[in-house]
Amino acid sequence: MTQSKFVLKLAFASLLVFSFFAAQPSNVSAKSKKANYGTIKIMTNPGGLLLTIDGKPRGETLTEYRAIDLAPGMHNVQLTLPNGQFWIREIELPAGRVKCVVVNYRPLPPLPKSPCPFPLNISAPKQVTEGEIITYTADVAYSGDAALKYNWKITPSSARIISGLGSPTLNVDSTGLGGQRITATLTADDGSSDPACAQTAQAVSVVAALEKKIIVAQEFDECNSCSRDDQKARLDNLAVELQNDPSTRAYILAYGGRMSPLGQVEKLMSRSRDYLTTERGIDASRIVVVNGGFREEDSVELWIVPSGAAAPKPTPTVQAGDVNPGRKPARHKN
Repeated sequence: MTQSKFVLKLAFASLLVFSFFAAQPSNVSAKSKKANYGTIKIMTNPGGLLLTIDGKPRGETLTEYRAIDLAPGMHNVQLTLPNGQFWIREIELPAGRVKCVVVNYRPLPPLPKSPCPFPLNISAPKQVTEGEIITYTADVAYSGDAALKYNWKITPSSARIISGLGSPTLNVDSTGLGGQRITATLTADDGSSDPACAQTAQAVSVVAALEKKIIVAQEFDECNSCSRDDQKARLDNLAVELQNDPSTRAYILAYGGRMSPLGQVEKLMSRSRDYLTTERGIDASRIVVVNGGFREEDSVELWIVPSGAAAPKPTPTVQAGDVNPGRKPARHKN
């Protein structure tokens, strides 16, 4: 292709930026499987451009993101621009990742007779989420004979460049940069000493920090003056939850009643622990029993505590000095 034909094909420029991220919530179970598809999110300005992926029509674009799930691998993405030309990119889509594509179409000013100075722009997303890969893409209309040299500079220096140094497209990892701004500065020159042939452009992306999820313990069940059989049924349900998520632990808070026999709290604690370990096969290291003090009547609280969550605290309602053990028979069945 001659240089003049190359200039004609760039009479109208389109700006591209795409990025992707891995959805991995912090509390996902170790048994979770990686997604068997990836997602391309695409938006254009203006909207209404005909979209084709891998040779199949996909309708029209919008001025907001459209999400399209695809099998992992390389995909051919084609847009029909307002001037009738085509914007075509080969995009590699890993499983479980998202790549965002932004195409801004606008006519460039007429090229001067001399190749320098030449228009230089960088397209990039204005905001990304921490962990996404940001793609900075240079759009340049240069009609000179010498090959352009691309010199990128990224700030802050902690931003990790994945690929693209020396090329028109630069990929930067935003991991660990939540709440900061990443600035990409590009100087493109033809290697001559003419200052007009060294053009500079800049783009800024704000990195939004990931929300930190607060992990808390959850009360699973509570039994007041339960019969032995009733307590076993509740412990059976607790055992199922523990088996479904091996990363959790069980906290059992036992309370004696105001008029319960002496040693009732210890009895409730031991028989709960023994039943879970002996009858249900739960590892004893995952069970914590706590003497919660006293309430109006015998009570046992069952708690599920995820990894990293704070342990539940007892909430007695009767002071030890107000307890009258043996005054009347306990209402529960041993």
